[in-house]
Amino acid sequence: MPRICFLNPFGTDEYDDIISETLLPAVRGGTEVEIRHLTAGPRNIEYYVPKHLAEVEVLKAVVEAERDGFDAFVIGCCYDPALVPARELTDMPVVGALEASVSLARLFGHRFSLVTDEHKAMPCIEDLIRLYGLESNCRSVSSIDWFLSDMMADPGAVARDTYTRCVEVMDEDNSEVVVLGCTIVAACYEQAILRGATELADIAVVNPNLMALKLAEMLADMHAVGQYRVSRKAYYQQHAAHDPVEAAQVLELLTPASTASRA
Repeated sequence: MPRICFLNPFGTDEYDDIISETLLPAVRGGTEVEIRHLTAGPRNIEYYVPKHLAEVEVLKAVVEAERDGFDAFVIGCCYDPALVPARELTDMPVVGALEASVSLARLFGHRFSLVTDEHKAMPCIEDLIRLYGLESNCRSVSSIDWFLSDMMADPGAVARDTYTRCVEVMDEDNSEVVVLGCTIVAACYEQAILRGATELADIAVVNPNLMALKLAEMLADMHAVGQYRVSRKAYYQQHAAHDPVEAAQVLELLTPASTASRA
């Protein structure tokens, strides 16, 4: 059965516990999930500069996870930081939380709205939805106006504000589904439901943590039987196909002693 590394791409362990509490109940029997976080890089990546810095650390964490024998890797942030370079780097399946969620949203309803954490995230999410070719099914991208660094002080309030905003946008947009465009917002929302707030669970909400995990499970299974074959023709062509010496030098830069820590 597969071993999956779920990386919180933040330079802090502050979010590991809530991800563990809300993600592990959905793991199927036999699947092993290890939650890690970055040991270097910024604590939060709401802005483009810290996001850019974190992406190099994510690639180092991918190399480390592959070395540690994991069968799939999840990037646990809806900015999908370093997703394309990570797929170029490794043959291990790599899943981005946003790409997984918006790609699977149509299974839950025809039109979706997306609710993220704060205003700074909205343009980045909108750009990614266009990149993923799903703009026509996305009715809007909005936020609950919570910054990541404030959420752990009151995750219950985050959950309530999330539910309120989801109901509002479903009515405003005539959408059928809401994708939560922040992994920590989704964890706060899921935690409240798991702890008994079932009144928050009466609408169709796509949790990016669960979507990414379940997709990683499936791709790991496919990889194990030789059915996960990423095209290396162009977009995900590996560096070594052009210059193996230079590729080895780059890989050496991404192979420190340790870049990610267990929860």
